[in-house]
Amino acid sequence: MRSVAGWILFLLTFLSIYGGMHVYIFFRARAAFRFGLPLGLALALVMAVMISTLIVGRMMERTGLVPLANLVQRAGHIWLGLVFLFFVWAVLVDVFSLLVRVQGLWLAGAPFGPVSAQARFYLPLAIALLMNVYGYFEALNIRVEHQTVTTAKLPPGRDRLRLVQISDVHLGASVGEGRLRRIVDLVKQARPDLLVSTGDLVDSSNGWSRGEAEMWLELKPPLGKYAVTGNHEVYAGLERAIEDTVQAGFRLLRGEAVTVGDAVTLAGVDDPAAQGYSEKASDGEAELLAGLSRERYVVLLKHRPVIDPASVGRFDLQLSGHAHKGQIWPFTYVTRWYYIKDAGWLDLGKNSRLYVSRGAGFWGPPIRVLAPPEITVFDLVRGPGAKEEG
Repeated sequence: MRSVAGWILFLLTFLSIYGGMHVYIFFRARAAFRFGLPLGLALALVMAVMISTLIVGRMMERTGLVPLANLVQRAGHIWLGLVFLFFVWAVLVDVFSLLVRVQGLWLAGAPFGPVSAQARFYLPLAIALLMNVYGYFEALNIRVEHQTVTTAKLPPGRDRLRLVQISDVHLGASVGEGRLRRIVDLVKQARPDLLVSTGDLVDSSNGWSRGEAEMWLELKPPLGKYAVTGNHEVYAGLERAIEDTVQAGFRLLRGEAVTVGDAVTLAGVDDPAAQGYSEKASDGEAELLAGLSRERYVVLLKHRPVIDPASVGRFDLQLSGHAHKGQIWPFTYVTRWYYIKDAGWLDLGKNSRLYVSRGAGFWGPPIRVLAPPEITVFDLVRGPGAKEEG
């Protein structure tokens, strides 16, 4: 019941916000072009169909109509990116126009005249289109971020351990074999001792394609592959997502810890979205960490960049993702406000640190604007202290 109520609330919230954007754009178009009832009804119908693509596509996906479902969802995701950016810039242009009209703004001694309704439509449309083109190419360029961490906790005989983090791949309708090939190749080039996934590896209820499954199995770091669940594993169907992750060769850490190569301890917890969907969903993070030796370097794998104050001081490094650094500017300001850190490093005190990955994939629109995708290479090297360098 709790999960059903949560889905209904999410759906109503999504439809209210996304539908509201379309209503705003509809009236902006009508003010610009002054079209009549027939054209207005046609535009409203197109908008209603495009709003429904994300929901209908998911429903089709669960019936096994994968190619058609992917096509429908991709169309909906492209439309979502265009609508979001058009809406943002339309609001900004309208606010500017209102200030000009009401207060009278001056620049270099000359007053601005009122901004026409046509300009208030075409200007945000042009900006949205340009940002979508730019965002498409930025999303293609997966960066490899190299980080060096010095620690006195590596065991004798090991001067360096290379850990690679991937996060938020979102394999599904919009992220497929082509992007996974790029991710796998970059991980191979990094030659990690250890590979970890911090959630949202899966974003489809249909499992891996044959090609995707084979690509995952190409990655065989000597100290293994480990993963934790993200919220999208739950949305895709938790049990199937778990099967897919294990099939890809990852060991899932669900409220448990493991010592790897007698060098580091990995502790992993489920995403909060998994609670209510599985009896194994874990919520005792601080208790899990309390039982670990601090003589070894402890890495906490946790999908969301949320800090439990009771855990600080019980781990050396928390690796998270989820926020995508907003993925599409200016949504960056929302994630920056909502999370303690939406990308990069944060010193938490008590010798605990947080690193948040921007993610290797994307959710929804196949674009990233001022938030490039990444895989992250951490070199843990023997040293007298503990610090990070980008």
